[in-house]
Amino acid sequence: MSQDFYREQIASSGYYDQLKHVVEPSIQEFESPGSLDTSGEHDNTVVPGLEHKYAQTGSLLVTDRCASYCRYCFRKRIVGKDSDEIAPDFAQVAQYIGGHPEMTNVLLSGGDPFVLSTARLDKILDHLLPITHLESIRFGTKMLAYEPKRFEDSTLTALFQRIDEAGKTAIIVTHFDHIGEISVDAERKIRSLRAQGVQFLNQSVLLAKVNEDPEILAATFAKCHQIGVRPYYLFQGRPVKGASHFQVLLRRGLEITRGINQRLSGIQKTFKYIMSHYTGNPRPGRRWPRVYAISSKQGSRKIGKIFSRPHVEAACWLDDLPEG
Repeated sequence: MSQDFYREQIASSGYYDQLKHVVEPSIQEFESPGSLDTSGEHDNTVVPGLEHKYAQTGSLLVTDRCASYCRYCFRKRIVGKDSDEIAPDFAQVAQYIGGHPEMTNVLLSGGDPFVLSTARLDKILDHLLPITHLESIRFGTKMLAYEPKRFEDSTLTALFQRIDEAGKTAIIVTHFDHIGEISVDAERKIRSLRAQGVQFLNQSVLLAKVNEDPEILAATFAKCHQIGVRPYYLFQGRPVKGASHFQVLLRRGLEITRGINQRLSGIQKTFKYIMSHYTGNPRPGRRWPRVYAISSKQGSRKIGKIFSRPHVEAACWLDDLPEG
């Protein structure tokens, strides 16, 4: 059981008091305001189950189940429920992708795609692999933290080989929020999969009480780098209804980011600190009394355009900052 593995891992890691907040419910969830769709996923859904927010990337929701349930999940509206947002027709999805040659990669998400059987994943790939302009298939997963034994399935080797033989790259996007989640078993499975040609990225969420510490996050990213997982995104916590108590002040987030970079070597500084906002993924920076950001899809603004807003001390999110 994944819950048993994770409990034993965080208990033995020495970080139980921090990591218990990832999975243990809290009374604060009933008092925590916010939105159930902080990133504008409904507005960017082009066919059922497929989001097309960024030109090159499709996000495909393949399941509403996970191995365990992160209390800060930004998809609380979906996960653990029988959601109608999960793709029901992969032929329809493939037809849309086939008509959009600018889309070069697809991210299988949900939920966690690795709660599905390998046979089910193979059937999804039946629709995706023939699309010639797709260059990579990504799998977003926290399974390597929750249940690394899932990757002992020998049929996964054939699945990743299929992707390679189709001329595409298989990428697993792990979700380690804290060095205490990186078990010996996870490291062993990652090294084995890398030997099969699978590439790895990691994304983390900045979380109050869990990892709001530059020492912890620097250690996490250094460990990821050591085992061949490139730190990719550090997300600012989102104002999710039932989870906004995990948010950290933007000022604090910027201080933490600076502290992380001071502790990493040049080759380890591969992560981007971003807000996954409904307008895109702005990357915040500071020049008090203003907060600066680089836009990725900021309304009518061009990608890469720098914009700024006045800093507000209590701000945790872009919408907390006044325009002007």
